[in-house]
Amino acid sequence: MATGSRVERKKYRNKNNNKGNKNKRNRKPKKIVKRIFILLIMLFFIAVIGGAGVFGYYAMNSPEISFSDLQGQVSSKIYDKSGDLVKELGGQNKDVMEASEIPQVLEDAVIAIEDTRFYNHNGVDPIRIVGSLIANLRAGGIVQGGSTITQQLVKLSVFSTDFQDQTLERKSQEAWLAMQIEQEYSKEEILTLYLNKLFYSNNVYGAKTAAKEFFGKDIQEINLAEAALLAGLPQAPSIYDPYTNPAEAKERRDLVLAVMLDREMISQQQYDEAVNTSIESMLVPLSNSSTNKVDLVIDAYLDVVAQEVQDKMNINIYTDGVEVYTNMDYQAQEKLYDTVNNNQAVVFPDDQMQTAASIVDVDNGQLVALIGGRKQEVAMGLNRANTLNRSIGSTMKPLSAYGPALEYLNFSTGTLVVDEPYTYSSGQEFYNYDFEYEGNMTLREALAGSRNIPALKVLQAVGLDNAYAFLQKMDINILNDNKRELVEANALGGGITPIQLSAAYAAIANYGEYNKPYTVNRVVTSAGTEEIFETETRQAMKDTTAYMLTDILKDVPGVFASSSDIEGIYHAGKTGTTNYTEDQLATLGLDQGTYAAPDGWYVGMSPQYSISSWVGYDNPNEPGNYLTLEETAIPQHIYREMMTYLMTDVPVTDWEKPESIVEVEIEKYTDPILLPGPYTPAEAKSNELFIRGQEPTEQSLAYGRYINPPTGFYAEYDQENKVINAQWAPLTESGQFELSVNGQVVYTGTNTAFQIPAESYGEYVLRLRIVDGNSSSDVMIITLTLTTQEDFSGDESESEDETTSSDDESEESRPEGTETESGPNGNELPEENPSVSGTESESENNPL
Repeated sequence: MATGSRVERKKYRNKNNNKGNKNKRNRKPKKIVKRIFILLIMLFFIAVIGGAGVFGYYAMNSPEISFSDLQGQVSSKIYDKSGDLVKELGGQNKDVMEASEIPQVLEDAVIAIEDTRFYNHNGVDPIRIVGSLIANLRAGGIVQGGSTITQQLVKLSVFSTDFQDQTLERKSQEAWLAMQIEQEYSKEEILTLYLNKLFYSNNVYGAKTAAKEFFGKDIQEINLAEAALLAGLPQAPSIYDPYTNPAEAKERRDLVLAVMLDREMISQQQYDEAVNTSIESMLVPLSNSSTNKVDLVIDAYLDVVAQEVQDKMNINIYTDGVEVYTNMDYQAQEKLYDTVNNNQAVVFPDDQMQTAASIVDVDNGQLVALIGGRKQEVAMGLNRANTLNRSIGSTMKPLSAYGPALEYLNFSTGTLVVDEPYTYSSGQEFYNYDFEYEGNMTLREALAGSRNIPALKVLQAVGLDNAYAFLQKMDINILNDNKRELVEANALGGGITPIQLSAAYAAIANYGEYNKPYTVNRVVTSAGTEEIFETETRQAMKDTTAYMLTDILKDVPGVFASSSDIEGIYHAGKTGTTNYTEDQLATLGLDQGTYAAPDGWYVGMSPQYSISSWVGYDNPNEPGNYLTLEETAIPQHIYREMMTYLMTDVPVTDWEKPESIVEVEIEKYTDPILLPGPYTPAEAKSNELFIRGQEPTEQSLAYGRYINPPTGFYAEYDQENKVINAQWAPLTESGQFELSVNGQVVYTGTNTAFQIPAESYGEYVLRLRIVDGNSSSDVMIITLTLTTQEDFSGDESESEDETTSSDDESEESRPEGTETESGPNGNELPEENPSVSGTESESENNPL
């Protein structure tokens, strides 16, 4: 028992010891967790204290904000390339709204989409900040802001929206000022100031002004659909502009309505009725009574400026009070506006025909001037210069077909292409603009003459993928069936904007260096931040490709585009038109014999400028809205007027040929390309460009090779046998002799002698040459005149019918103007021949 009890006591002790150890192990993790928790609390308080300190420091340095700041509009200033002020943007002509005038439906819409807890916070909403942080983290980007309406009011009054200005200091000061405003002003006053300050597009500031301009209503008369549009529009006025982008405006308006429905601010019936209201039915024509000529002149340019600043800096030039220094040549901009609107230098058939044009500085990509339409009497009108996506017709050919072929296949300007009946790979037929075929052509002739079939053949040779890669280097991305790809029809056209087109041809004019077109060179924000911009530059094509294209296109002005010709400058260009289908012609009430085109294009370039221009109707399928053949030349007139103006007082320079290019005279339509032969006629020759080292070295014999003329040609009359004996030296190369008498071939062969019957008196002209296939030598000529003895002696009775000739009397062939001195064996000839009168022999070049 004792032993047993000791064993039991030992087990008991071991059990208790194990229990104690276990408790010790459990207590250790609890202590670690506790310490971490305490540490986190300490860090939190340190962060709070530190953050409060930083916030306090920044808040102490906040700018002062006055009622005039909150009420007034911060103006932006727009300068041209010379630094002259062109336009000051602001809401000077807005209608100021009182708090009592705000309709409940507008208040609900604005609060729903901008600041749901507006009446519950003191200027800063921590719940909204956390919610937006979570939403942005989930989305992986900025999809929701945390600013309250009060903070937005502060931002619109004293701060910039430039992303670089979104610093901790700026946000701290913004929050501090928002809380101050909440202490000084009521919620109704803050909302009123906010709605009065907003920009609504189309040079309209303030909700009251917007209601009047957009809907023709007093602010208190607007309905739910109109209120939702006004609430959603200020987030991105250009994008949601209801006049130019009704689809985007509706999408934004309907989002506001959906939020209102979700928050039970409106009923399902009200929602359904509002979303089924079209944007167009809500709007009235813009009056823009405050618009002046400068507004209209710079409208298209300013539109691109606003978008560029928004994209690059997240700044709204209409609300953020910035100084924008542009690349605009205001004089050229005004000249362009007057050219298309005054109907003097360039005549348009009616006010409905529209136009767009873009002018780019070749050296740096700066947009010099833009026009987005004509006869548009409202600011921020439709800007076709950067939105038009109509096919550019044959102006695409150098970009999609010939340029890639020169770039990737090392074609020459003399490469042979055949203009003949042809089809797309699908078997679908297509034709040249004149429904004719010109057969063999050089690449130069095909491009300058704008032949469709050769363009397709060249594109097929280079391949669609290579052609697309070539276009992408100039920021041209063609869509077909919503895919970034080319189809064979893109040999003849494709949809790109006038700005893109002018920039692409500027790259051609600039030896292949592409400069992305841009309007803004410097921006100074209200916070004093300065941002300087330069273009994006890349070598889009080899200098050889660009020079060859330029050299070909120099053949277009005045020849294939007569209205674009300008004396005294070096320039190049390309025409472009588009076609109607048979069904479309029928819709227009036209037959196949009537010339009609939806679009007319011209793009031209000098070493200094590139200009693209388009004319057409916004609705080209409506009766009467087509271009006649004469009207398709209007873009050429615009180009000539503007290029002539721009090149005034500019030194005249030509493009310089790169060292890597050689110019060689060729025989046209040879494949492979050959040098001219000795007898190639002038009309079969042309001077063409080649990559150095790839120029032809072999000569064409299509028109014959050079053959040395016969030698030792000698002839004498044999009176006894009444024959003329002719002889000559043997052949020294391939070929055979051809002897003719008085134009009749009497012998062909390789012998060196021949007898010619001569039974009657008169003149015998012997011609001898060597022929070899289609080649022939110079012709050697001997003329013999057989006369009676009476002709020399005057004694008719003795020799009336008699002719005499000495056996050794002869005439030897020789060049014209020289005398024969010896026979074929060097024997001296007699000085006189009483019965054989021989004229001097001669030679003539007479190729086959």
